[in-house]
Amino acid sequence: MSNAHVVIAVKDLAAAKTRLADAFADIDRARLVVAMFRDTVVAARAVEAVAAVTVVTPDRSVADAALDLGARVVQEPCDRDPHDSVARLNSAFEAAASSAWAEGSDDIIALQADLPALRTEELAEAHDMSVGHARSVVTDHHGTGTAALIVGGRSGRFTPLFGPSSAQRHRDSGAHDLNGTWPGLRLDVDTIDDVRRAYTLGVGPATAAVLKSLGW
Repeated sequence: MSNAHVVIAVKDLAAAKTRLADAFADIDRARLVVAMFRDTVVAARAVEAVAAVTVVTPDRSVADAALDLGARVVQEPCDRDPHDSVARLNSAFEAAASSAWAEGSDDIIALQADLPALRTEELAEAHDMSVGHARSVVTDHHGTGTAALIVGGRSGRFTPLFGPSSAQRHRDSGAHDLNGTWPGLRLDVDTIDDVRRAYTLGVGPATAAVLKSLGW
């Protein structure tokens, strides 16, 4: 059985999901971000091959939620320009992966934090399909972003390239494109339309509770 380690990077809540600012008050947007994160972690931890989850975040509320769910927390590195969000994101993923490998993990699954409709069996199947490939990518529902990057074994070639058009950049760097039908795994939430789509698909209990409190 593989000893897989899920790594997740989460921004400061004040800067997270700004494209939802027109749809939700700041406090409600922050609640929704934490709820989606919680549902993502719970679904990922339930994968049989996943031994641990590590979260990199500068936000105390997110860190507290991660610890409450049994995840490990790593402080976001300070080696990048604070205004370069893409470099900060990839540096955060690298820090989490380094921590996981140092603890003896094999496979690394870099996962988006905003997958409220994620099903455990989807991630399990994606991980199974990644076997035999050094690096694999799960493209998001837009066809441009990366929902998950899976690195098999201690190859030392994590090389996260998250950011705009990341799916193509991951493929160009040699990552195998996994082609399973995983609507929840591919549905990272950025816009209010994404929230509606996830809600229709079926969100986890934390996200459902927040949306219910907001009248959904």
